[in-house]
Amino acid sequence: MTTGSTGGLSVTLCRDPRQFAALEEPWSRLVRACPTATPFQSHAWLHSWWLSYGRDGRLRIVLVRRGGELVGACALMLVHRPLPLLVPLGGGITDYFDVLVDAEYADQVVPALAHGLHRAARGAVVDLREVRPGAAAEALYGQWPGTRSTLTDSTCMELPALPFDELVKRMPASGAQRVRAKLRKTDAAGIEEREVTEQEVPRAVRTLLRLHEKQWRGRGVTPEHLRPRFAEHLTRATRRMVRAGEGRLTEFRLDGKVVAANVTLLSGALSGGYLYGADPDLRNRKVDVATLLLRYEAGRALAEGRPVVSFLRGNEPYKNHWRPETVVNQRFLLARTALAPLLRLHESQVAGRERAVDALREALPAARDWRARLNELRVR
Repeated sequence: MTTGSTGGLSVTLCRDPRQFAALEEPWSRLVRACPTATPFQSHAWLHSWWLSYGRDGRLRIVLVRRGGELVGACALMLVHRPLPLLVPLGGGITDYFDVLVDAEYADQVVPALAHGLHRAARGAVVDLREVRPGAAAEALYGQWPGTRSTLTDSTCMELPALPFDELVKRMPASGAQRVRAKLRKTDAAGIEEREVTEQEVPRAVRTLLRLHEKQWRGRGVTPEHLRPRFAEHLTRATRRMVRAGEGRLTEFRLDGKVVAANVTLLSGALSGGYLYGADPDLRNRKVDVATLLLRYEAGRALAEGRPVVSFLRGNEPYKNHWRPETVVNQRFLLARTALAPLLRLHESQVAGRERAVDALREALPAARDWRARLNELRVR
């Protein structure tokens, strides 16, 4: 569906999943031309997510073309609860959202994208969650012609890609000493790492999810991670991302047996550890899995020239040991001027849910499953 043209650019609204599927090559070129894109804007991730989580008739993707070349995109889906919203593809299992803008034509593409999204919104509020600071979506927000509001979203943790010894030196002396001692025990155990091939991904994802469930058993595993639709999405997306160099799945073996596995998603700007699983028996061998994974991923990021190693969302205590940079995602609410009351209503509902989350955290300080409950609330 054509929504208009701006300055020689054509703006269309894609509502057909088959058309979205056919965009793989031009979409991938656009990702490479957009320096702020994260792995979660890849066609592999978004199209796979749609196949597992999308609903018929809900796809809404604003596309901007210049002479037939795709130079801008905003991938959204229409939902009707609690009120009409346009929300990002990727949902609650996606850590970062952004629009895609070809940097060479950004001055033209951003206003065209804003215009197209404004037309597509109609009777809905646009709710852009998990926008990383510096994202192209910030420019779109700045040029939005209607009413708008900014909220804070999830906290993320990031480290610079440095030699691992330099990362250890960032820690307090006592913590650095403990890390070095743990790594000596890990190395003595003889754990070997290996990156799996595209063909091996389905088997490796099954192993990872089995280890992930075993690792979190009785401690509040995120329920979505145990559902078949998540396994199907992670397998499909990881396989495509491994093929395209947008991701890797690494297995760690001890005596020939896989004892840990980790999915890492990749873009030019960062390396993000998305999901891992580890055999709890490693604790009995004094193996610190988190440190093992970080050492490996930091080394790979440095070798590949990726400037950031991201822990992605969450401020768990083990992340803070490394003195990472705290990055708070943003949440942009956008609507036509006539829908300002609807936007304010949604904004108040969001604030109410956040207060409920905070109250739950305070009321259940000793509950083992509080993190899972919070995740469920945030996904909704």
